[in-house]
Amino acid sequence: MSTLETNLDQKPARRLALFVTVFFLAMPFLILRVMDDIHSKLTRNITDEEVPPSKRLAYLVDLIFSNAIAKPIALLLATMLLIAFGGIALYSVTEDTFEDALWRTWSYVADSGNHADSVGLGSRIVSVCISLGGLLIFALMLGLISDAISEKVDSLRKGKSDVIESNHTLILGWSDKLNSLLNQLAIANQSLGGGVIVILSERDKEEMEADIGKMEFDFLGTYVICRSGSPLIMADLKKVSVSKARAIIVLAEPGNADQSDARALRVVLSLTAVKEGLKGHVVVELSDIDNEPLVKLVGGDLVETVVAHDVIGRLMIQCARQPGLAQIWEDILGFDNAEFYLKRWPQLVGMTFEDVLVSFPDAIPCGVKVAANAGKIALNPDDDYIICEDDEILVIAEDDDSYFPSSLPKVKKAALPKIVIPRKYPEKMLFCGWRRDIDDMIVVLEASLAQGSELWMFSGVPEHEREKKLIDGGLDPKRLENVHLVHREGNPVIRRHLESLPLETFDSILILADEELEDSVIHADSRSLATLLLIRDIQSKRLPYRDLRAVQVRQAGSLQTSWIREMQQASNQSIIISEILDSRTKHLVSVSKITDCVLSNELVSMALAMVAEDKQINRVLEELFAEEGNEIYIRSGELYLYDQEVLSFFELMMRARKRQEILIGYQAACADRPSINPAKKHAARKWSTNDVFIVLAYSE
Repeated sequence: MSTLETNLDQKPARRLALFVTVFFLAMPFLILRVMDDIHSKLTRNITDEEVPPSKRLAYLVDLIFSNAIAKPIALLLATMLLIAFGGIALYSVTEDTFEDALWRTWSYVADSGNHADSVGLGSRIVSVCISLGGLLIFALMLGLISDAISEKVDSLRKGKSDVIESNHTLILGWSDKLNSLLNQLAIANQSLGGGVIVILSERDKEEMEADIGKMEFDFLGTYVICRSGSPLIMADLKKVSVSKARAIIVLAEPGNADQSDARALRVVLSLTAVKEGLKGHVVVELSDIDNEPLVKLVGGDLVETVVAHDVIGRLMIQCARQPGLAQIWEDILGFDNAEFYLKRWPQLVGMTFEDVLVSFPDAIPCGVKVAANAGKIALNPDDDYIICEDDEILVIAEDDDSYFPSSLPKVKKAALPKIVIPRKYPEKMLFCGWRRDIDDMIVVLEASLAQGSELWMFSGVPEHEREKKLIDGGLDPKRLENVHLVHREGNPVIRRHLESLPLETFDSILILADEELEDSVIHADSRSLATLLLIRDIQSKRLPYRDLRAVQVRQAGSLQTSWIREMQQASNQSIIISEILDSRTKHLVSVSKITDCVLSNELVSMALAMVAEDKQINRVLEELFAEEGNEIYIRSGELYLYDQEVLSFFELMMRARKRQEILIGYQAACADRPSINPAKKHAARKWSTNDVFIVLAYSE
């Protein structure tokens, strides 16, 4: 049979194919038109407005396409329908077989230029329609691909992608302590060649990375990853691999203490609800010590708490009574110098703690983690305590791999000089400002000061409200036995208000960051700095000078620096402890050298980093910061030696043991900084009674 006869036989089938194509393409529009007409006739007499079927269908399509996966599926179906109906239409107007028509349709869809060789009016019309449909489909496809790429890039830019890490340190939140915290964690990871720190905060990822890029310290190989999200949302926690982190730090939010602690409690609840469980422990920074029991109740053994406000308050009191203690705490808490480490040493089993003290040439043993007592850490134990098999030794050392026990050296023992310890005399202190935990600070002073001491409280809080605030905090002023409260109302940054106080009579002055300015670190520090300068200036004009020295100072100093010299002169008469929150302000105060020591949020950041590295160290810090138990003291050299006596540090350690103290360092009379865990402990050197020694001892 010839080709012509075959085409003549297939003409009815081709006409039928054309009719089916036109029918199926027009049918949806006809059906919608008929349904709208029927709906309008049925609802003509109904007052309530009814939605036509066409609008309902459009709404249904809109709902379907709101799903991201619906778009590519719809595009695939549209492509298949275009090829199918286009192939049928092309088959009906050309002499191609059905298979060839489908293939030609695909070529028109994929490349619209292929329809140029079409012959015949019907073939050309169908080819142009197919090519236009192909252009539309590929335009939609390119749009979907472009949107997907843009969405992925936007997700990476905004920190929405998952973090595939393990054994990392996870920080939840953002605060002014983050700078110091990252610095300490970077130093801690230096011995490991660096680590990974992941930050999850509600801030924008680009803003976080920009702020981290401005930090002026070396990360020492540590890599910081930022993600934007909320620690209260489980999906965001999983995004940062919370279950695989070795330590999780929950930072307190600036502002209201109760709101910050309430949020921290919710974060702890979210962490305990992680189905996979947590590999590491959780370190929570709290703002108010009254909220600590509830957080521990919820978190259990998983959670370690550091009450920032309480730590700063107690340290300020300790440093007010022992000038120079702040620098010692910075050396011990920071990873720059010596810090606490716990490790088990099988070779020390059976030895007494007295022998263990002199067994480490590069570390200072401070206590024992007693395995027989549920792993409780005993600071400053008795000399005759025998180290058991599973006990761990708590030491102060440069790094966790920098110390090892050696053979027991021969250390000469000698009696202590006979010194009459003077009795405690009443002290006179001044608080400038009002803190939330001021009642806890008064309790600490009540336990440490001699009877007859006075505490002057100078702030803008009205006097009639102070007693109520103290009672609400759990302190009844009428029950104080050693401390007498004297109230004065005024503004610490107004000179005439400060001049109404007997500033020249105080043994120590504490400038507190006022609770009204907790939301702004800069404003709180500006206020503290202004108060400090005003107090020193007033003191410099009131305190008696040594005549000759004062004259020499005024003659030697220029007009621009004489006021600073006078303030330095006044600083020899009384101690001022200023609570500084921002490290930049701290540097300004230290450069001026007009105050004895300054505490800041750096100490809290150091404590957080230390507990994050080893949760057991929190037990040590809790005891050292508490009213009772062991504390760090600065002692005069005359308690341990005679002037110009030649001794080794090990020999001095043995003398300190006669006072049930552990000698951890010293500061020579001519030195600017203390030396914690000094080197060459076996080497003898000449000592002076003007040297001071740093010891760990039970509370006085």
